[in-house]
Amino acid sequence: MIEIVTPLAEWCAALIEALGVVLISGIAIYALLAAVWQRYTDSSTADIYPATRQRLGRGILLGLEFLVAADIIHTAAVDFNIQTVAVLATIVIIRTFLSFTLEVELTGRWPWQEGKN
Repeated sequence: MIEIVTPLAEWCAALIEALGVVLISGIAIYALLAAVWQRYTDSSTADIYPATRQRLGRGILLGLEFLVAADIIHTAAVDFNIQTVAVLATIVIIRTFLSFTLEVELTGRWPWQEGKN
């Protein structure tokens, strides 16, 4: 059974990781193109920066979630030992910190605080 699960988990982890990278890259390009579009339409230049920042920040948050999922799958199903679990824990802590700080930057509040999105 391990002969089937390990390659499948590696493939799934790689696919999810690639999806995370594509999401971050694609939304970054989209945010840039939307900013250029806003610049050449009737939008004021003061509105472009916050809107672009919101789009890009949301894309990074979404991509980070996929990257964490891929790391968890890889560690749990492929290479499960104390060293890889410690590396995974470090990566998850760093990415969680990044997610929290991005959320604060985008919304002006911590994720557990009530309020408007």
